[in-house]
Amino acid sequence: MGKNIYTVKSGEGWGSRKEGASRLSKKFDTQKEAINYSRNKARKNNSEHRIQGKDGKFRDADSYGNDPHPPKG
Repeated sequence: MGKNIYTVKSGEGWGSRKEGASRLSKKFDTQKEAINYSRNKARKNNSEHRIQGKDGKFRDADSYGNDPHPPKG
């Protein structure tokens, strides 16, 4: 499983950042563009993608790897 990927607010725009990195992997004008890029990276890395809202709090997360707690049923 690769490092988690984050979609984060960056100044007036949005960015994609790997977990533990201090710098953005790539910067975007819109959150939608950043989400699409980050989601694709997370899928390729079999990792988790977390999305930061405008308020700075993480509002959503999706796991594309081996989820340790799969739902029953």
